[in-house]
Amino acid sequence: MPVITLPDGSQKQFDQAITVAELAASIGAGLAKAALAGKVNGKLVDTSYVIPADAEVRIITERDPEALEVLRHSAAHLLAQAVKGLFPSAQVTIGPVIENGFYYDFAFSRSFTPEDLVRIEERMEELARKDFPVSHKEISRDEALHYFKSIGESYKAQIIEGIPAEEILTIYQQGDFLDLCRGPHVPSTGRIKAFKLTKLAGAYWRGDSKNEMLQRIYGTAWTDKKALENYLKNLEEAEKRDHRKIAKNLDLFHMQEEAAGMVFWHANGWAVYQQIKSYISQLLNENGYEEVVTPQIVDLELWKKSGHWDMFKEDMFTLELDERQYAVKPMNCPCHVQIFNQGLRSYRDLPLRLAEFGCVHRNEASGSMHGLMRVRQMTQDDAHIFCMESQIQEEALSFIRLLLTVYRDFGFNDLLVKLATRPEKRLGSDDLWNHAETALAEALRHAGLAFEVRPGEGAFYGPKIEFHLKDCLGRTWQCGTLQLDYSLPKRLDAVYISEDSSKKTPVMLHRAILGSLERFMGILIEHYAGKLPVWLAPTQAVAMNIADRQSAYARKITEFLRKNDIRAKSDLRNEKIGFKIREHTLQYVPYLLVIGDSEVEAEQVSLRTQDGQDLGKMNLDQCLALIQTAISQRSRVS
Repeated sequence: MPVITLPDGSQKQFDQAITVAELAASIGAGLAKAALAGKVNGKLVDTSYVIPADAEVRIITERDPEALEVLRHSAAHLLAQAVKGLFPSAQVTIGPVIENGFYYDFAFSRSFTPEDLVRIEERMEELARKDFPVSHKEISRDEALHYFKSIGESYKAQIIEGIPAEEILTIYQQGDFLDLCRGPHVPSTGRIKAFKLTKLAGAYWRGDSKNEMLQRIYGTAWTDKKALENYLKNLEEAEKRDHRKIAKNLDLFHMQEEAAGMVFWHANGWAVYQQIKSYISQLLNENGYEEVVTPQIVDLELWKKSGHWDMFKEDMFTLELDERQYAVKPMNCPCHVQIFNQGLRSYRDLPLRLAEFGCVHRNEASGSMHGLMRVRQMTQDDAHIFCMESQIQEEALSFIRLLLTVYRDFGFNDLLVKLATRPEKRLGSDDLWNHAETALAEALRHAGLAFEVRPGEGAFYGPKIEFHLKDCLGRTWQCGTLQLDYSLPKRLDAVYISEDSSKKTPVMLHRAILGSLERFMGILIEHYAGKLPVWLAPTQAVAMNIADRQSAYARKITEFLRKNDIRAKSDLRNEKIGFKIREHTLQYVPYLLVIGDSEVEAEQVSLRTQDGQDLGKMNLDQCLALIQTAISQRSRVS
C-alpha cells in the first residue's frame, strides 16, 4: 500500500503499486493528459514507471524544466527512427541530449547532404503525427547482444559488449523502431511537437581519432513552436555574432593550420587583450594577490607526482631535452606549490594568494577546436590561495565579491551559480567534506547568490563552485570557478608551521574569474557583436581631417589623447569626410573627432559617436574629460 507524497506536501495512498501515469490520472484528467514523465524520489522516469513503495513524486509536464531533457532525448530516437526508415543500411550508434538539443551519430556508406536533412526532418514530422506509443522492456545483456547483431547493428553490439554480462538492459520501441536506452522517454511520439534539425558534422566513433569517422546529425527540440522559433532566431543572431567573422572585419586576430589551435594576435586584438589583462592585474594587486610567473616546460616527474600525468597525459604535450622527459604545462597549480615550498611558511603568512597569467597548452583534438572558444594554447587568469581551514569561508566570500565586480564591469549581470559536491570516489573524511561544502555554501549565501547544488559533481579532492555567465542571447558560459583542494598540497609536500608549532598541510583554493583570456574575449566579442564598450575598444577615438590643411592639427589632437592614455589614431587620407565617418563607424570606434577650418581656428573638435550622435564642438580638455568619463564607467553605463 504505497503512500505517495506530492510536491505540495499532500499524500495519496493506494492499495497496490501504480504507474506514474495512473497517479497523474488519479489527480485529474488534465494532468494525465499533460504528463510527459515523472520524478520519483528525485529520479526522472517514464510515465509507465511502476511506483512500488512509499515515494515522493512529481508529475513532469511541459511547464517543468526537466521536460526539455525528456523531449530532446525522445527527439533523438525519432531522428534515428526516421534515418533508419529512409536509409535502412545506416547504422545507429549513440544519440544523447546536449545543451539546447540533441544529436545522433550514424555510420553510412555515403555522406548525408542538406537535402537528406530536409527529408529526414519531414519523416520525423510524419512519425510524430502517427503518435506511436513509446514502450520499453527489460532484457538480458546476452539477449540484447544477439538481437542487435542479428539486425546488423554492429555499433550497438560493441556498446553492449562493454556492459557486464549480469546487467539487465532496457529496450525502447516506437513503431517498428527499437533502440537500446536507459530512458526516460515521452509516452508517445506525438508529444514531440517542436523540433528542427540544425546541422551535419563528423565525429569519431567513441571520440577516438583512431576509430572510424561517423556522421553526426544535430537537432533541437522545444515544448512549443514559439520557443523553437525564438531559439532559431537566436541561432541566426549568433551566426551574425560569430567572433571569428567579427575578428576578421575588425582585424583582431587570425588562426592558421601551421599553428593549429593557437592565436596570431593583430594589433587591434592585442590592444583589447592587454586591456583585459591590465584590468585584472590591477584588481589582483588591490586584493592582496602576488603575481608570479612559472616555467612553460617542467620535468615530467612533477606532473606524475601531482597526479596530472595519470589524469591528463593524453592532453599533454611532451618533449625530451638532455635525456630528460618534460611536459609543456597544461595548468599552473603544481608550479605554484613549488613557489609556496620555497622557504619555511608560518600560519602568519596565510592566506598566501599567488596569481599568474599562465600560458598553458592542451592537446585538444583537431575536430574540437573552435576559434577562441577552444584552443591549444591559452592564458588563464589563474590563482591559488594557500590558507588554513579556518580561512576557507572568508577567502571564498572575498573571491566571490571580486568575481562579481569583474563580471559587472564587463557587462555581465546575469549569473548562474552551481555548487558541485562530493563524488562517490573521493579523498578525505566525511567531516572534512561537510566542513568544506558548508563553507562554500555559506560564502554563496553571504554573497546573496542563489545556487544550484550538483550532487556528486565535485572534484575528487574537494567541492567546487562554478560561475556561468549569461550573454545577451541567453547562452550560458562557464568561466569562473572556485575549487577546494586538500590533495595537491599534500602530494607535493606543502607545509606550514601552525600556531602550536606543528607542521600542517595548507588548504589550496584554485580560482579563476575569466578562465581562459582567449575564450573570454570570444565571449565578449559575441556578446557585444564587436561593438565593445569604450574602455575595451581597440581604438577609442579617431581624429579625421576634412582637407589636407588640417592634418597638423589632427596629429596634434591624436598626440594629446595618446599622452592621456586614450587609444587614438589619425585618419589623414585624401577621402571625403563622409567616407571616413562611415568606415570608422563600421569599425565600431566609439568617438569620431571631425576637424575642419573652424575647429582649427578655435582649437576645438566636432565630436560624434559611433551611433551617429553629434555632440557638437568642444575644446580638447572637454573632449578628453568626456572620453575619460566613458572609460571610467566601464560597462556599467551604456
